[in-house]
Amino acid sequence: MMAGGGEIRVGLIGYGYAGRTFHAPLISATGGYRLTAIASRDAARVHADLPGLAVEADPLALINRDDIDLVVLASPNETHRPLAEAALASGKHVVVDKPFTLDLADARAVVAAARRAGRIVSVFQNRRWDSDFLAVRKAIADGLIGEVRHFESHIDRFRPQVRPRWREQAVPGAGLWLDLGPHLVDQALCLFGMPHRVQANFAAQRKGAVVEDWVHVILDYGPRRVILHAGMLACGGGHRFVAHGDKGTLVKRFADIQEDQLRAGMRPGATGWGEDPDAMLHFDPSGTIRDIPVPAGDHRRYYAELRDALPGGGDGPVPPGAALAVMAVIEAASRSSRSGSAVVPHIAGPDKAD
Repeated sequence: MMAGGGEIRVGLIGYGYAGRTFHAPLISATGGYRLTAIASRDAARVHADLPGLAVEADPLALINRDDIDLVVLASPNETHRPLAEAALASGKHVVVDKPFTLDLADARAVVAAARRAGRIVSVFQNRRWDSDFLAVRKAIADGLIGEVRHFESHIDRFRPQVRPRWREQAVPGAGLWLDLGPHLVDQALCLFGMPHRVQANFAAQRKGAVVEDWVHVILDYGPRRVILHAGMLACGGGHRFVAHGDKGTLVKRFADIQEDQLRAGMRPGATGWGEDPDAMLHFDPSGTIRDIPVPAGDHRRYYAELRDALPGGGDGPVPPGAALAVMAVIEAASRSSRSGSAVVPHIAGPDKAD
């Protein structure tokens, strides 16, 4: 199935922000892959960056190419299920940019299609390899602050103007929760597993906003509370992570820099790639505050783990169960925000709308 020399031949669907900024550079910079074709309605834009690369105007034409092993979906959210199912039916492995699908029922359908096809389907949870998350995860695993009882994860930005992009318009799959929520939820589940209940509050705060641009979600783990927060009117003064335990506190102020580096045109793996200048702060019970150096982040590790899994048919870096768990929490939070009540997330079983 793979090209000569074992290369994985990749077809990328979508060359907007996610495809151009993240997927194309990361695939090209990770050994074992060959970016073979891109599906885009703007061939000139693709060729300005990648001269000579094959471009298909129709995503289905790319999916049906014989020289593609892996299809990567960086297309609008509402296309994820139909395109993933089409790619799996054609015998391709599939990577889906977050969110996996619009809802949990669609996610289950895609996982079932992957099982029938005997192919891998994986969600692009690149922020598992952010420098800030790697630092916090290691410190918690090492027991540095004891048993964590309060955890906050923020992705706050200052974008006061509603932009003319589909993610901020009243279309299926839009809104801040489906945009950033999958990252926040996936990281929380990696640390603490599934919560007992989810309580959420969403708002549209900016002038002219037609979908939520402020989200506040509380995951209930019994004595532990995990707060997931994102907003578009935070000009500064916040933090990326805070963790309070029975033996101390961790504070990570600033976020991983890989997205900024990619936007600036840095090639993944170049000198300085993923190196985080912002140390994590550790507060111990005696009142001592010390800096903890932060490991470099590297989103290429997602594609490296996927590459290593493909020949043997393993699950890859984000197994189907993990993808479904994230969607279960995403859906529970959306239902909670509508109803005003806490919701128990269920990975399997019938879906009931409020």
